[in-house]
Amino acid sequence: MSYVTKADLGGQPGFGPVTPEPEGELFHGAWEPRALALTLAMGATGSWNIDASRAVRETLPDYRDLSYYQIWLCALEQLMLQRGQVFPDEIASGEMRHAAAPVARVLQAANVPAVLAKGSSTERPAPAPARFALGQPVRMHLGKVDHHTRLPGYVQGKQGVIAHLHGAHVFADANAQGLGEQPQWLYTVVFDEAELWGVDAPRQNLSVSVDAWESYLEAIA
Repeated sequence: MSYVTKADLGGQPGFGPVTPEPEGELFHGAWEPRALALTLAMGATGSWNIDASRAVRETLPDYRDLSYYQIWLCALEQLMLQRGQVFPDEIASGEMRHAAAPVARVLQAANVPAVLAKGSSTERPAPAPARFALGQPVRMHLGKVDHHTRLPGYVQGKQGVIAHLHGAHVFADANAQGLGEQPQWLYTVVFDEAELWGVDAPRQNLSVSVDAWESYLEAIA
């Protein structure tokens, strides 16, 4: 198992309590909006897909020591380095020292509001009928995989109930690896807190919902 990701910290002990920030507090430093703009602009060039960029962010060696937008900026550097769109001497100096690499598309400033408002749907035609139905109990697969995945570790092997069918969507695991979109049915699965945390954990009358692709699920006999 060579793939090491920090994406799956949810549900793991040792990180202290979650401290929510005030609603609407989007940035903490003047450089952060520029980091966001750079990331969106380069994403719009089509040089990589959103799942590939997530995979790079989540595998940064110093992920846990970086702030949210530091993670975005460091991942952007890695993505561009991998594609010859920026070079180490440029990152070290903060200056452009090589000719710009060609890109497939350029997002013009005047078009940003319309492009962001439109979004980029991941829904695709379903390759086959859905295997699972609303209200059906299912079990999540158990076991880590050696690549990017959106299956949280804390639900692996747990039983839940199908609460919603979202249609077929780009399968993030495959798309992140450059294996194509391979769309699958996407479901919302709801878990009881006792199933996730154990019957001895303090009850808080909570349920947890996870959006899960079809290949993450197994039927319960």
